[in-house]
Amino acid sequence: MGQPVRDYLLTLCVTAAVTYLLTGPVRKFAIAVGAMPAIRARDVHREPTPRLGGIAMFGGLCAGLIVADHLYNLKSVFELSNEPRALLSGAALIWLIGVLDDKFEIDALIKLGGQMIAAAVMVIQGLTILWLPIPGVGTVALTQWQGTLLTVALVVITINAVNFVDGLDGLAAGMVCIASTAFFLYAYRLWMGYGIEAAAPATLFAAILMGMCIGFLPHNMHPARIFMGDSGSMLIGLVLAAGAISITGQVDPDAMKLFVGSERQATHAMLPVFIPLVLPLTIIAIPAADLVLAIVRRTWNGQSPFAADRGHLHHRLLEIGHSHSRAVLIMYFWSALIAFGAVGYSVHSASMWIVFVIMAASAVGLVLLLMPRFTPRTPRWANRFVPPRYRRPDPEQASSPAYEEKPELVTSGAQQGAQAARAAGLNGATAVGGRQRFLSRQKVDSSR
Repeated sequence: MGQPVRDYLLTLCVTAAVTYLLTGPVRKFAIAVGAMPAIRARDVHREPTPRLGGIAMFGGLCAGLIVADHLYNLKSVFELSNEPRALLSGAALIWLIGVLDDKFEIDALIKLGGQMIAAAVMVIQGLTILWLPIPGVGTVALTQWQGTLLTVALVVITINAVNFVDGLDGLAAGMVCIASTAFFLYAYRLWMGYGIEAAAPATLFAAILMGMCIGFLPHNMHPARIFMGDSGSMLIGLVLAAGAISITGQVDPDAMKLFVGSERQATHAMLPVFIPLVLPLTIIAIPAADLVLAIVRRTWNGQSPFAADRGHLHHRLLEIGHSHSRAVLIMYFWSALIAFGAVGYSVHSASMWIVFVIMAASAVGLVLLLMPRFTPRTPRWANRFVPPRYRRPDPEQASSPAYEEKPELVTSGAQQGAQAARAAGLNGATAVGGRQRFLSRQKVDSSR
């Protein structure tokens, strides 16, 4: 069991390294070709930032698949299944559409059509939902048209959900990385715990997706030096959907041989069968909720569902006074709480304490992050490792004449910022004048 873990770890590291190393040259290329759109009304960054980060992420995807194809414990995935090739074909198509959109801003309906075509390409090559395990009914086989429609719908929903949440530095990549980690734990348990070879492709997809996000995050954390753009957000959304489709519609529930013991034991043992129905939805629960709320909000206001606005969840977190980094962390904790909580239902009761610890830690961190007035202070020895606003002042500097004048200026500026924040209806330690991003929610001239 140790060798597959090492192979997955090697694949993840290679994917992350290639993505990280390619992002720098891609940034220079994006600047050279002019893929630096002007700041829009709904953007939160203050200066033009290059996009096309998806080029580096696609390079990491290709590198991960190539390495996995040459590893002893993973090459059987390519020999016994056509799903990796199907993923690469669909990913190349959706990546090309994203690159064109990052450079030329193509129409939203054209992107939607491209997403459906990319999903259809994967279906043609065998990456599709064949059956569904339904509680109380059992395993239901799907017709070809039913499986195709369900697969295309899941791909399109996942891609757009990830694309919608890509509004803050490091938000989409971090949330997808958390979701893919939870998905990897679930898929790996099905493969190694139950000996189901059909779960191996989904496990590989999750490991590669983790590497893509980890390699890109250092360049994308606030303040971001490059954005992934649609070429990256749609790409990681498609890879996430491909893993969910593979493990939902390809794994035969009867292969788990769980119908033994008492009725209570059988009910608990059947959770790994039913969890694929819920896990893909919980992985994108936050982006999907944002997507639904955006469609309802825009339709209610008489706008097109594709008309961009500033009412997303991350925008609201900024409006109530959270800083950029804190808003991202809050979304991270929500994703971890939901994704790992769902995976917990498929874990045996003897190991449930691990899941409870993860969920408790996520809940405590979420409560702390939801308090804008809370400003943590680090020990003095760690001042050089944290942002300036979290540093504890040095007693020697605080007693110096030069330092005595500075607090007055800071206090005066803070008082002015606090007055402006109160006038705007904001509150909290981070709700000062300079952090008020949005004064009104108006329709902006963007198709995304």
